[in-house]
Amino acid sequence: MESELSFSTADLAQTRFAISPMWEVVTSFRLLRAESEPPLHRRWAAQVRPRLAEAGLDRGWLAELIPAGGYLADFLNPTPPAPFPELAAELEAIRKTPPERVRTDLDRLGVERDLGRSARLGLLRAAPEPALEKVAAEIETYWELALAPYWARIRRLLEADVFRRARQVAELGAAQVLNELHDSVRWDESSLRLVRRHCALTRADSGAGMLLVPSVFAWPRVLTRSVAPDPPQLAYPARGIGTLWEPRSTAAADAVAAVLGRSRTLLLTELDTPASTTALARRSGLSAAGVSQHLTALRDAGLVTAHRAGRSVLYARTSVADALLTPAGS
Repeated sequence: MESELSFSTADLAQTRFAISPMWEVVTSFRLLRAESEPPLHRRWAAQVRPRLAEAGLDRGWLAELIPAGGYLADFLNPTPPAPFPELAAELEAIRKTPPERVRTDLDRLGVERDLGRSARLGLLRAAPEPALEKVAAEIETYWELALAPYWARIRRLLEADVFRRARQVAELGAAQVLNELHDSVRWDESSLRLVRRHCALTRADSGAGMLLVPSVFAWPRVLTRSVAPDPPQLAYPARGIGTLWEPRSTAAADAVAAVLGRSRTLLLTELDTPASTTALARRSGLSAAGVSQHLTALRDAGLVTAHRAGRSVLYARTSVADALLTPAGS
């Protein structure tokens, strides 16, 4: 199957890039619903799956709205209001989804999945406004469990992709960049052609311009959203995903220890993957009280972040800490 999206000069001029937390929510949740996740995301999935099962998110609103394959409810991916929006801004747009948009998406979802009766989707159809509040609340929970502890790392990779391609647009032109997004995407004179696509992407179904969204979890395919009058969206795999979950270099740890102390530097090196106070105490040999005290100081200094995960709190290293632990020039 092949679809074609025509471009006028004005459409090219309105083509832009954006990072979207909600695209990472829907694509990562879909990945976790698959029978086996891609090897390059296995390290992340092994950490996240138990948290979601404990919280019951594997059988909640998102499980109803995001099937393992096929159509995704379009209202879950509103047009990002800025190049680098926060999750809260996209959740606000989801809460304000017009009822007719919600019902249209549910009709399509039901036809493609042959859902039959679903209490949650029935409530969403009958009373979209209060139900969307519940959907947004579950997304916030999912974010804290599955993405927030890793967001600094993910966002850094997505930003790098945007900046690289924006530079290419300036140097080579938008048409050249569009032609290199993915092997299923091809620029042909004044049209963007998508081959082997599940759903069509045409100008008749969308507004002017185009929004290009790099994604960590969309790999190995591209995903689209086409809802008038919004510009069409194309989520494509960002460059560098293969190295995303590799352990970060801590070669500068000795130099950092001279400033922060060995215990705090040890905790930073252990936080290559998010961990709780208890886990860090077990791995580092420090007391739980000592770990807690050090983490408070590191958090106040902007070197770690804390994220609620059920009854525990996960700590994650920030990009500032990553930079400190990496030798200059690396």
